[in-house]
Amino acid sequence: MSVTSHVSALQKKHQILSQTIETEQRSPASDNLQIAEMKREKLRLKEEISRLRS
Repeated sequence: MSVTSHVSALQKKHQILSQTIETEQRSPASDNLQIAEMKREKLRLKEEISRLRS
């Protein structure tokens, strides 16, 4: 897998996770612990994308 395609896959995961977090936050029965975990994963993906681009 090339670096470009790997970055693209990570960006897609990041976008999907962002949408999932937004949906969960709007839900009245949202689980704050689960949302925090998803946010940490989103940040990890963002950092990996940045690392691969440089």
